[in-house]
Amino acid sequence: MRRVGMHDLVIRGGTVVDGTGAARFVADVGVDGGFISAIGQISAAGREEIDATGKVVAPGFVDIHTHYDGQATWDSEMAPSSWHGVTTVVMGNCGVGFAPAKKDKHDWLIGLMEGVEDIPGTALAEGMTWDWETFPEYLDALERRPRTIDVATHVPHGAVRAYVLGDREMPGAVPTDADIAEMSRIVEEGIRAGALGFSTSRTVLHKSVDGELVPGTTATKEELIGIGRAMGRVGYGVFEMASDMKRDWDEFGWMGALSRETGLPVTFAALQSIAKEMPLEEQISSMIAENDNGANIVAQIALRGNGIIMAWQGTVHPFRFKPAWVEIEALPWAQQLTCLKDPAFKARMISEESVFPESDIIDFLRIVAGGWPVHFEMGPAFNYEPQQDESVMARAIVAGVSPAEYAYDLLMQDDGTGFIYFPILNYRDGNLNFLEELQTRDDCVNSLSDGGAHCGTICDAASPTFMLQHWVRDRQGKRITLENAIKRQCHDTARLYGLNDRGLLKPGYLADINIIDLDRLKLSKPWLAFDLPAGGRRLLQKADGYVATVKAGVVTFREGKMTGALPGVVVRGPQNVLMAEAAE
Repeated sequence: MRRVGMHDLVIRGGTVVDGTGAARFVADVGVDGGFISAIGQISAAGREEIDATGKVVAPGFVDIHTHYDGQATWDSEMAPSSWHGVTTVVMGNCGVGFAPAKKDKHDWLIGLMEGVEDIPGTALAEGMTWDWETFPEYLDALERRPRTIDVATHVPHGAVRAYVLGDREMPGAVPTDADIAEMSRIVEEGIRAGALGFSTSRTVLHKSVDGELVPGTTATKEELIGIGRAMGRVGYGVFEMASDMKRDWDEFGWMGALSRETGLPVTFAALQSIAKEMPLEEQISSMIAENDNGANIVAQIALRGNGIIMAWQGTVHPFRFKPAWVEIEALPWAQQLTCLKDPAFKARMISEESVFPESDIIDFLRIVAGGWPVHFEMGPAFNYEPQQDESVMARAIVAGVSPAEYAYDLLMQDDGTGFIYFPILNYRDGNLNFLEELQTRDDCVNSLSDGGAHCGTICDAASPTFMLQHWVRDRQGKRITLENAIKRQCHDTARLYGLNDRGLLKPGYLADINIIDLDRLKLSKPWLAFDLPAGGRRLLQKADGYVATVKAGVVTFREGKMTGALPGVVVRGPQNVLMAEAAE
């Protein structure tokens, strides 16, 4: 019980960036009972106080595109997102997840997640207890574990189709009207139980570990609209989708019609992608046309090139298809490293031709194995918007060696733990200039971090930190303001999903707060950890400069280290502020 006149927490003298987009100002922030109680000059003491003089005080980040569906059942820290100021995640994106789930589909769902999101299947198999079958039971299972951040989720299309179609689920399977009605019932049940939306995937880049297209890829318009109408019956929820945007699919046509009929938002991953038939510019213009006709379609944009981090122990590297590598790929790392250090083995592997498997993405695999002009040296100060003179090709010419030898030596740095960066999406022009205008649009939100996924290839969960370090402070070229950056990663993402109780620093709102030393904010070099269940690997990346992160009024991290506090909960359904005067 707190003493009269004393706050639970007072953050003193910080530069408040409140999430509205308004100009920053210096003020104290008072917190009581997990909510912001006062902002201004606060004379009363706090049971706990933090001196934020010269630091940025901002809302906790809301990351709406993650894949912690398995990890959230066994892990309380929720790294790496929680290391980067994120206090709320929305998972279950891209149509993959683990509920509903009949017992005979557990392995199938794990294979789907492993293939689409590069999360080790062995880690998922060992880490999850599967003490659920229905989607409401999955939410109950999530609630049994406290954590550092809040988690919310979609109902995933893949799990729903597998649950309803059973052994009939396969690429091209066409559900009956009864099947669609049952899928719609399950989605409606999940939304009423607390899911924030429904997700699907319609891209050839998303395949199961067995190489099969994910269930949503060939779904009919009737199936998708039927499910969307189930959400409309509930009255809330976001319809989320990744798609190749093939013109004959008329994705924007049915998305617009669904949004207008239900009044609900539809959101899609907007990327420069080799798999998308529509260029990004056409995606945005098609969205605008539908929105001008009364729809509510929102583009999720990434703030950097979605790139593979290539490493010997990662999922992929340029020598992955060399016969010499195939000889050693099943060996323990210590034995692999011994071979890689052998000059004769190095010379043989560099001289060999790659042998590619039969694949519908063979051209992409060739670029993985030898696209030296778009492979980049990833040093300690790497900024994720590399210029051409930083490419393996350019550096090899300067060094007077072949690009393959230069790449080999890069991967051998730090005793075989070096990295090469290969941006496969969002880097068509060799820069990020195309994102400048999109970051001023209200129909675009900053997203696509894929936190918890692509464990052996990508570490974009650090996107909020990258946004501040690169786009706000360091970028050579047009930047964005701190106020706009905070608004886009806090207020805008929260509002899209109906999380109206967070994303702003105002009395009555959740006390989800970041205290950031912007001058020393810095991404660390990624590293591969083998700390998932069953020794599964994942790329991790920390940052300096987060003085403290506060979740629901409780300090969860200080200077990047977990305090042990676990105030995070499962978010069920839309959320509103408790105080009427706090409403926007």
